[in-house]
Amino acid sequence: MADAATTPLLTSHEAKPAKALSIDDAIETYIGATGARQLLTAMLLAFAWAFEAQQVFMPVFTDAEPTWHCTGVAAAAGGDPGSSCSPAAASPCALPPGTWEWDRPTETSVVSEWALKCGGGGPALVSLPASSFFAGNLAGGFLLTTLADTHLGRRKMLVLSLATMSVAGVLTAFSPNVWVYAALRFVSGFGRSMVGTSAMVLSTELVGKWWRNTVSVAGFVLFSVGFMSLPALAYTLREASWRTMYVWTSLPSLCYAVLLYFLVQESPRWLLVRGRKQEAIEALRQIASLNGGEGVTTSSFSMLDACAVEVGDGVAGGDGMFASLRLIWERRWAFQRLAAMMTASFGVGVVYYGLPLSVGSLSSDLYLSVAYNAAAELPSSVLSWLLMGRFNRRSSVVALTTASGLCSLACVVIPDEEAGTGGLRLAAELASFFASCAAYDVMLMYSIELFPTSVRNSAVGLVRKAAVLGGVVAPMLVALGRERSYWSFGVFGLAVGCLGLFVTWLPETKRRRLSDTMEEEEEAAAAILSCAGASDMNNNGELV
Repeated sequence: MADAATTPLLTSHEAKPAKALSIDDAIETYIGATGARQLLTAMLLAFAWAFEAQQVFMPVFTDAEPTWHCTGVAAAAGGDPGSSCSPAAASPCALPPGTWEWDRPTETSVVSEWALKCGGGGPALVSLPASSFFAGNLAGGFLLTTLADTHLGRRKMLVLSLATMSVAGVLTAFSPNVWVYAALRFVSGFGRSMVGTSAMVLSTELVGKWWRNTVSVAGFVLFSVGFMSLPALAYTLREASWRTMYVWTSLPSLCYAVLLYFLVQESPRWLLVRGRKQEAIEALRQIASLNGGEGVTTSSFSMLDACAVEVGDGVAGGDGMFASLRLIWERRWAFQRLAAMMTASFGVGVVYYGLPLSVGSLSSDLYLSVAYNAAAELPSSVLSWLLMGRFNRRSSVVALTTASGLCSLACVVIPDEEAGTGGLRLAAELASFFASCAAYDVMLMYSIELFPTSVRNSAVGLVRKAAVLGGVVAPMLVALGRERSYWSFGVFGLAVGCLGLFVTWLPETKRRRLSDTMEEEEEAAAAILSCAGASDMNNNGELV
């Protein structure tokens, strides 16, 4: 066992005098009794997830390869009509010009409008815009994730991210070529990187502890709603230009960003941790007014004077773009928690982003196959809410990742559709995707409870980026799995099942109050270990 200097959470502490009132206790006193209007404000934040989902899955329709048909025109004079074109051809690119055409107008997809498939670019050029989006997502997650914990705060970070994503989406509609299109998708992904994270963290910090799981799940539900809205919108605009899709989704998102700027308060927790007491009082006064406390004065918040926040310890007064990441790196327990959660998130991300690519290939109806994927996300949000309310976090994640892994591995041994078991295989794939969605939701809510306010946004953002990194790997596995399914479903199952076990090294957080500083989290963990006894401490190891 490490010594007390390197492992502060495992050190036995003698009885100490009563410590000053924590930020969590003070905040709960003022906003614990969450009113209907306060809850409505938190739910308003959840709509950010719907706009995020639309931008994430938009290329499924705008970048899709259209179907085509033979025109019945011979390639050369005197030839029989249709002799130069065969509907059974794998690709129309090798057919003589004029013997085939797209089923719909060329402007319905970037692939047909810019001749990406038959213009010599190949699959690499076709996938460039989607790859650029995820590359921007990873870049934004690394560069922006700490700003919400240090300089900008949750509210400004959310509004800035939404505005960046939305403006880039509108400009995408005017792209003259695939290179500009890919560049704008990179910018859109860069902005999208912090939308869901900032919305989730801010909404949970604006309500009392009894409503945190509810407002978190509301974001997941609305993500599913945003995903499900795309097939309906795409089907309605199936004869229109792909550019119309970006306009119809990006303009409402931009208006929503402006609305949030004027209607939503900054997190009082973050303001107090940063030492901005007067702004925190003003935010709490606005929240109190939502709950009917119109007569609240500054003196009513005198309890905040007792909050134990030391400015200048690298939390409240820390400067630098990566100050919060430095706080995690300097504390072994925090780094170990983040590493374990990111490892498990990577495994879940491989399945979460990979299975929709495989399931979508089983149906010739693009709109229907995407609707199936979106529909699987909605009940998974409800399941995650039930699990968070009744079961431990660790056991829930392990059970879900194991179930997802087993169902994915089952797809390797179940014969394909030609053997008459296509329906059973599809059911196993959807069950695996359903379990991975629920595991992802629980892991995000678990991450909120594992890290204090001073680094929470950074930690949750990095956990989400680990899942995105899994999504970068998934398409390659899907391509390999077209010939041998164990390269896709087999690797999917092993990744999510094995990597999900890393959460067993994390502490349980059910019914624990949120900590606000690193020192407060260390004291809370030490108190739990002290109550558990020396034997339990030996079993827990170093990761607490």
